[in-house]
Amino acid sequence: MSPLYRKGCLLLAVLAAGVVLAQNRRSVDDNSLKNAARNGDEWLTYGRDYAETHFSPLKQIDTSNVKRLGLAWSWETESPAGARIEATPLFSNGVLYASLGWNVLVAVDARTGKLKWRWDPELPRKHISEICCGAVNRGVALYKGRVYEGLLDGRLVALDQETGKVIWSVKTTFDDDTVLSAAVRVVKGKVIVGSSGAEQAVRGYFSAYDAETGKMAWRFYTVPGDPSKPFEQPELAMAAKTWNGEWWKMGGGGTVWDSMAYDPDADLLYIGVGNGGPWDRNLRSPGGGDNLFLASVIAVKPDTGKLVWYFQETPGDDWDYTSTQPMVLADLTIGGRKRKVLLHAPKNGFFYVLDRITGEFISGAQYAKRVTWATGLDAKGRPIEAKGARYGINPVLISPGNGGAHNWEAMAYSPLAELVYIPGTEGGARYARDPKFVFRKGTQNAGMSTMQRPRDLNGNVIPPDPPDVPVTEPEGAENQPKATGGFLVAWDPKANKERWRVPAVGGYLRGGATLATAGNLVFHDSKAYNAETGEKLWEVDVSDNVAPITYMLDGKQYVTVFARGYPNSRLFSFVLDGKEQIPPLPPKP
Repeated sequence: MSPLYRKGCLLLAVLAAGVVLAQNRRSVDDNSLKNAARNGDEWLTYGRDYAETHFSPLKQIDTSNVKRLGLAWSWETESPAGARIEATPLFSNGVLYASLGWNVLVAVDARTGKLKWRWDPELPRKHISEICCGAVNRGVALYKGRVYEGLLDGRLVALDQETGKVIWSVKTTFDDDTVLSAAVRVVKGKVIVGSSGAEQAVRGYFSAYDAETGKMAWRFYTVPGDPSKPFEQPELAMAAKTWNGEWWKMGGGGTVWDSMAYDPDADLLYIGVGNGGPWDRNLRSPGGGDNLFLASVIAVKPDTGKLVWYFQETPGDDWDYTSTQPMVLADLTIGGRKRKVLLHAPKNGFFYVLDRITGEFISGAQYAKRVTWATGLDAKGRPIEAKGARYGINPVLISPGNGGAHNWEAMAYSPLAELVYIPGTEGGARYARDPKFVFRKGTQNAGMSTMQRPRDLNGNVIPPDPPDVPVTEPEGAENQPKATGGFLVAWDPKANKERWRVPAVGGYLRGGATLATAGNLVFHDSKAYNAETGEKLWEVDVSDNVAPITYMLDGKQYVTVFARGYPNSRLFSFVLDGKEQIPPLPPKP
């Protein structure tokens, strides 16, 4: 055989191998995202599927063998100091993609735990660090060979999935007061991203950008602007009637910093809207009003951003009760009737079941044991406010507090058990209006004496007044159970009642998001529970679990999660009969 012939054969073999590799490399496109619920092998979008169920059909790991889970590998992230990791990683074609603190993006080989590439946008730290709630990001999106992320400096970026090189970058915000911290999603070739920073008293919105070019397709404002000018969308004229005073001068809030879901059959995109800015309604909207679309769930058409329906969960929000907590879409038989529903457990302590086609309120109930701001929901789902829940300059202790009974940590839904698994907290907070509040652009503008103090013209903090008034509670608070800290509750959305509940170790730490699987398991806070009974079946000490995912690789089911917060946060990957030793916690600085 001649050398030339051998070289020719070798070249053909290399080319053939490249063709096979290209054929085996599955592209994340509209079809794969639409059918992600049936693909247990990968985790392609934040909630694993468009319905945001955080449920996997994998069952290699189940109740009978979960105790055999051991560490396959771990990887130290070297995430920048001073920022938590709150991201849900994605998995595609043997690679994990995730955002760390300060928007550092990484790609990690899921077989070995070795870093493939790392991209640091090198953001300015000082101003952003003053914006609620830390230099965090909750996740990226994958689509047609690209990785998308919203940045804390207001940019939306697209990176090459293989190399981490920037393809395009667009500014989505007007000024430095608005940041992007939500996990972005891709729907019908558009990257959907929402604004953050309601505590800056900015005007909230969410937008759609062409995934190929980065050009903005449409924008939906969640708060009406100056009524002397044309409204950007017709719904805002209606919303403006629910506001008073000159709210637009301080923005109004209503940022969209987390929750989204999509129903491909109905072609509806669902968005959770945040709190008011300032918090106190008397400051932002003197004279009251429901203040649409604050603390609402809204449904729009993804092609145009046109509003289809809305449901406000906390009218006239006074308590930072956002509706940005992760939602779930499900199909349930309720009262003998098959319903396409949206399930939601927002900060305010009530669990809502809505018709996701029409926005009709189906049912609601208190999922947090201690709720003092309202006594229940009426027939249309509007909260029945407790007397004394609206505060003034005198402090009022209210439950849930501004951290919410459920916050950014995703809940999971098992279509097998027909249960929702909510990570939450029983707690309260003191609310009082700051009598010396003055709006200052670019700073925290919650308007609360318990949250911030005003500054003089030289930037010096004005000392608080002596606490010479007693703290009150809303009427009926004495009849509510005491706050007990963190919990995981299995909630039956058909009956709207609790099935089982376990307290979270560590007091008020929620223990991160939940993951449900067809193995009849629920993963939460570095533990695995029987999804039907709540029996704890497995536990590992990795500390500060964030958001577990699961996938198949080389015939094995893995459970992978960020843990240990910062510093020295790590990515841990577990598999049946894994033999690696868990690295010890580093010494405290």
